[in-house]
Amino acid sequence: MSTPDTWRKSSYSGGGDGNNCVEIATSTTHAAVRDSKTPARATLTFPAPAFTAFLDGMKVGRLSNGG
Repeated sequence: MSTPDTWRKSSYSGGGDGNNCVEIATSTTHAAVRDSKTPARATLTFPAPAFTAFLDGMKVGRLSNGG
């Protein structure tokens, strides 16, 4: 995946400078994830269907840590 143009973070990122979260960038084929504190470092890249399944699982609580 080439370098994404647009990184986004959750509106729930919190106060302050908002650099205590992860950011995502998506394309039609992949999703990339990075740490907002160190955006120049490596990113994790996932196939779009796998990332969509992950998000869907989070939304319905299938991936909860029980806490």
